[in-house]
Amino acid sequence: MSLQVLWSLFLAHPAGAVNTLALFFGLAGAWLWLMTRLREQRGQARMLAQGEVDAVEDAEAWDERTLRINRFFYRFGGACLAAALLLSWFSTRL
Repeated sequence: MSLQVLWSLFLAHPAGAVNTLALFFGLAGAWLWLMTRLREQRGQARMLAQGEVDAVEDAEAWDERTLRINRFFYRFGGACLAAALLLSWFSTRL
C-alpha cells in the first residue's frame, strides 16, 4: 500500500485511524504487562525449584538487573496503555 493511499484513508476517516493506533498501543501495553508478569512468575518458580530461597517474597534473592528490567517493562507498558487511553479519548473529539 502506498503512502498516498494511507494518507487518503486517514483524511477520509480520521477518528477510525487514530482509534486504530490507540488499539495498537493498548494491545502492546497489555502484552508487555502480561509477559513481564509471566516472566516474574517463571523466575520465582525456578528459584523455588532450585531451593535458592525459602520464601518467594524474599526480595534479596532477586538480581538487581532483573528488578530493573521488570520495572522498565512495567513502566513502558503503562506508558503505552496511557497513550492508548489518550488517543482513544482524542479520537472521539475528531
